[in-house]
Amino acid sequence: MREEFGGGSKARRRYVAIGDSFTEGVGDPSKVLPNGVRGWADRVAEKLAKAQPGWEYANLAVRSKRLRHVIDEQLEPAMAMEPTLITLYAGGNDILDFGTDMDALLKDYELLVARLSETGATLVLFTGFDVKVSAVLEPFKKRNTLYNQRVRDIAAKYGAILVDYWCFDAYKDSRMWAPDRLHMSKAGHKYLAAQVLDNLNVPHKISPKEWDPPTRMSMREWERRQRRWVNDWVVPLFGRKLRGVTLGDSISPRWPEPVKVPRKGGLKKLMEDRETTQ
Repeated sequence: MREEFGGGSKARRRYVAIGDSFTEGVGDPSKVLPNGVRGWADRVAEKLAKAQPGWEYANLAVRSKRLRHVIDEQLEPAMAMEPTLITLYAGGNDILDFGTDMDALLKDYELLVARLSETGATLVLFTGFDVKVSAVLEPFKKRNTLYNQRVRDIAAKYGAILVDYWCFDAYKDSRMWAPDRLHMSKAGHKYLAAQVLDNLNVPHKISPKEWDPPTRMSMREWERRQRRWVNDWVVPLFGRKLRGVTLGDSISPRWPEPVKVPRKGGLKKLMEDRETTQ
C-alpha cells in the first residue's frame, strides 16, 4: 500500500468518490445497498478497510450528472470532508450531449482537478472507454479520444494516479457490460475495482471473471438484439435528452456522509447493523 495510506495506526483514512453513474455503481445491482447498486467504488472502500482498519468512505456520485453538476453539487462537500483519497470520473455524460464545447468542458475539468489537488489527498482519475456498441454512437468517438488525451495530460500535471480505462482489453467482451451497453456489469465493476486497487498498491483477491468464449450468433439474432437495444435504451436516452430530464433528477448520493467501513462484512454488514438499530 502506498505510503500516504499508512501514516501510523492513528492516521485519518477517508476515501471520497465523486462523479456520475460510473462511480455510483449503475449496472451492478444490489438489493441491500443504497440506490439499489454496489459498484467498483464500494469494493475499493471495502478492500481499503480490510487492508487497514479505520477507513471511512463517502460516495457523492449520482447517475446522469454532468461535469457542471459535479462541480456545483459535489466539489465543496467533498473538500469539506478532508479526504485522504479522492476518485473522480466526470464528463462522460457531457460527451454524449448535443453541442458540447469540448474545450470549455476540459477547461472546467482541469479547474476541478486543480481544486481537488489542493486537499493534498491522493487523487485518482480515469480515462473513458471507447464503447463499441453501435454506429449510432460513433460520432462521439472523437470527443472521447480528445477527453482521454487531456485527462492523461492533466493527471501528469497534477500528480494524480491515472487508471487508463481506455486501455483495458477485458472490456472488449460484451459480458463486461450491462444490458444498456454503456454501464459496466457486475463483472466489469469488479474488474475495475481490482485495477484501482492495483494502482494504489492495496492487496486484494479480486480475480478476473473466467468465461468460455462467447458463442457466435446468427445475423437474425444479432439484428433482433440490436433492435431491442435501440428500443429499450437508445430511444429513451435521447428522448430524455430532448426533454431535458435525467435518471438522476430524483436520486440522492448513496453515501452522502463518511461512514466507517467494517473490516468484516463490508458495507452490507453496515446496512444490516443499521436495520437492527432502527
